[in-house]
Amino acid sequence: MQTLAQLTSLRLHGMARVWQSLQETRQLHQTSLEEGIQLMLQSEEQERVNRRSNRLTKNARFRYQASLEEIHANSSRGLEKALITQLATGEYINQGQAVLITGATGCGKSFLASALGHHACVQGYKVAYYNLQKLLIKTKMARVDGSIYKLLEQISKTDLLILDDFGLTHLEYQQQMDIMEIIEDRHAKKATIIASQLPVASWYDVIGEETIADAILDRLVHSSFRVELKGDSLRKKL
Repeated sequence: MQTLAQLTSLRLHGMARVWQSLQETRQLHQTSLEEGIQLMLQSEEQERVNRRSNRLTKNARFRYQASLEEIHANSSRGLEKALITQLATGEYINQGQAVLITGATGCGKSFLASALGHHACVQGYKVAYYNLQKLLIKTKMARVDGSIYKLLEQISKTDLLILDDFGLTHLEYQQQMDIMEIIEDRHAKKATIIASQLPVASWYDVIGEETIADAILDRLVHSSFRVELKGDSLRKKL
């Protein structure tokens, strides 16, 4: 009991769990020292991975609790299994690439974006999920209270930024500039997922100002993964 109390006191919860299990199943004296240590270290490592993943997921504030395992990939729906497999590696995050998800209301854009975000958290990446309109309200308020540079720096350091509901309204000039600065800071360094009801070809008109639209789309489109969803929700039928 003293060993268990010490492990718990040191916050080695994974190790404590294995120690307690070995005691309860009466395998403690049947397990070699090396085997016991290995079991405890493996459990502690997994415990820390899980805690980090849970913390990252909580901080990301996803729209949906979703996983890639729930995604029903089908070429007729505009989503290939090969693409999901490729994105699941997380290499697009390491390369600072964009994923552009488009499709009609209810086809699963936000669910797919959330699933990719959750998977990134499990892999240890820092993720932030925003409805674009709410983010632009947040940047507007940050300009008023003087915290805009802190906010933009925080966003720029996020491994994966997810912008949902892009293109619901036309953008004011300052909103255009804010998006431009966010995309510029992330270009070829940090990954971005954008979900929109509008096809990418229509984004130019939504952004509005020609020079800014050119700059934003140039940084997003050319090296991006494109997903054009069709049909109903991507969630697997239970």
